Amino acid sequence: MVDGEGRVLVQQRPPGKPMAGLWEFPGGKVEHDELPEAALARELEEELGVRVDAAALVPAAFASEPLGGRQLLLLLYTLRSWQGTPEPHHASALRWVRPAELRELAMPPADEPLIPLLEALVSSWA
Repeated sequence: MVDGEGRVLVQQRPPGKPMAGLWEFPGGKVEHDELPEAALARELEEELGVRVDAAALVPAAFASEPLGGRQLLLLLYTLRSWQGTPEPHHASALRWVRPAELRELAMPPADEPLIPLLEALVSSWA
């Protein structure tokens, strides 16, 4: 999610969850027979209470990272319009940050390669 000031939304993983305290991009798992865009729209509504038109999600990049004997594939989408105000339903906190500020946050290893890509993309919109 990118706001009108070029900031991106990140959420902090809650206590008791794997990687608790780390900052991450909102989203989640794609269910069986679910399109990635539909999954992200569903997850954003569940996690943040915002409504999203899946057609407004723009594919931006992906990252791949080993995770507990499996391979995690992260799909990064940008979203510039949604309905509602994001609230942390399943996170400890939310923060709006400039893409360059993501480098200063503790994030899961799989998210880190996405930072320079997101930084370049958002700066191209200015």
